[in-house]
Amino acid sequence: MTTYSADGTPLDGASIDGGLYTDVTDFARHTHWLNGPAAAYSAYGTGLFAVLLLAAWWRARHQDDAVMAKVLLAPFAVVLAYAVNSGIKMFFDEPRPCRALPHDFLIEACPPMDDYAFPSNHTTVALAFAVALLLVSRWLGSVALLAAVAMGASRVYVGAHYPHDVAAGALVGTVVCLVTVLALRRPATSVVQRLRGGALRPLLTAPAM
Repeated sequence: MTTYSADGTPLDGASIDGGLYTDVTDFARHTHWLNGPAAAYSAYGTGLFAVLLLAAWWRARHQDDAVMAKVLLAPFAVVLAYAVNSGIKMFFDEPRPCRALPHDFLIEACPPMDDYAFPSNHTTVALAFAVALLLVSRWLGSVALLAAVAMGASRVYVGAHYPHDVAAGALVGTVVCLVTVLALRRPATSVVQRLRGGALRPLLTAPAM
């Protein structure tokens, strides 16, 4: 389903904050030394969140059932946030800024016409990871939150999204992750308690020293 403006044309993201998007991409035009690292992080930076989650799981092996439950809920919450965000994308059908503002500086190649902009999937996933990790560990969560902010900024810097796409993606990732983890933590804790007494114990509990 496509969302339309009052005159019957598709929703135009450039009219919301296209000027700010242009300011950021102009900055990118004049900081070529940053283009490569920003593009690499924008494309592959989600791997960092997987590493942080792996660290959280390793630490949780030494902690109680509730902590391990939140760690195990994190991937589910991230996937759910991505699915919700993808549904929102299909509802709004907002064209990418590279199509609305074709003369602006672009680092990342312009996606196909049916790859919509609003909200940002990368930012949604990054914030979902960050919130999940904050619920497990303040230190790991803080590192993930800084990485998530950098991910959102990079998506505008490389020309893939408007700032409002990033803000909306951050909101979706935060809300979906919070609701998912907080709603399921009690039953998940019970499941972890049972699993720690079975064949999966070596994966969920550190060996006694």
